[in-house]
Amino acid sequence: MSSKKKEPIGCGCSNIPISIILIILAGGYWWFSQKGYPEISKFLDNSKKMKIHISKPTKTSSSTININPSITPIPSLASNPSFTDNQKIIPDKKILLPQTAWEKKVIRGIYLTRYQITNNADEQTIRERVRYYRSQGINTILHGVWGNGCTMYNSEVMQQTFGYKSCPNQFQEQWLNWLIDEAHKQGMQVHAYFEKGIKIDKNSPMFDLAIARKWIVPGVDKTYSGIDHYVLDVEIPEVANLFQNILVEFVKKYPDIDAVQWDDYLGYYAELSGKVDRTANLTKFVQQMVTSMKKANPSVSFDICHHNPYWAKKYFAADWEKWGADRIFIQAYNDSNFVEELNYAQKYAGVAITDRQLSRLKELVDNPKIKSILVFPFSGNPEKTAYSLKNSL
Repeated sequence: MSSKKKEPIGCGCSNIPISIILIILAGGYWWFSQKGYPEISKFLDNSKKMKIHISKPTKTSSSTININPSITPIPSLASNPSFTDNQKIIPDKKILLPQTAWEKKVIRGIYLTRYQITNNADEQTIRERVRYYRSQGINTILHGVWGNGCTMYNSEVMQQTFGYKSCPNQFQEQWLNWLIDEAHKQGMQVHAYFEKGIKIDKNSPMFDLAIARKWIVPGVDKTYSGIDHYVLDVEIPEVANLFQNILVEFVKKYPDIDAVQWDDYLGYYAELSGKVDRTANLTKFVQQMVTSMKKANPSVSFDICHHNPYWAKKYFAADWEKWGADRIFIQAYNDSNFVEELNYAQKYAGVAITDRQLSRLKELVDNPKIKSILVFPFSGNPEKTAYSLKNSL
């Protein structure tokens, strides 16, 4: 019985010579690369160079949520505008959104006079209040550190000169350190506000001594109704040295402070007895004070918030254009003269208004020539002012 012939299984490739197979593959490669399939040939050429990297996933906690809003820091005086000046980033989403007109202002500040929020306040309270102001769109706190002839922090200069270390208060020793630290964590700045400048009233702890030592310019300063001020005579070397030493001590004691600001109380009253022109001497005093401060701490900005240059020089002997200040803010508290003051404010660092003028806020915010806006709470309630400010926009 003859056996049946078995049919071959498969393609029979094993019987094709290797040389023939190589020729077929080479021809196929040439066809794809030359006849209308260049994209595939590129892939084939580059496939040898491709490397696939699989990163190890980062372990994160599902219970941790970042709830902090975006931070808009204050540009330094020397910095050039960049995209971050008109855009903001939403944390964790990397989405760029245009800033509002309010957020574009370099400084959005609020004044906190000497006793308003920090007297007898613990660390948690101070830090919470800083975060509150930030939530209201504020990026700068101007806090009173001097006023009525004494410091609001413990001062060796005060102790050596007068026998007491500060104004009567219940401040905790670290209050300003907590304030500065939290503000910087929130992308904010703190400016030390030298409230009342070179003027004191009868409630000043140094009043009797100043009278006895003849440190007072003759006459009563009646710039503002309702209170009599007495002007310390900075032409007297002892007085000039006191202020210079206080300022130098401060910027050394608090090296992370961003700026110090003096206002129109750094000036004389035009109607003081004798009507002596004290302009040149006041200029010399401020220039020396600024020079000493910069030598002690060059990173601190010396700022002035004063009347327009014409009024300041005529009525307060304050020729501040020659003082060497880093930034000048125009004080526009007088509503009847607001338009004129605004013309000056556009030429300098910005404008200061009060909480009684919040109806003008939108006008200021929408004006690109107004670089910064400072608000003074005449009501005595800065937290309410900050809330009203945000809701006025």
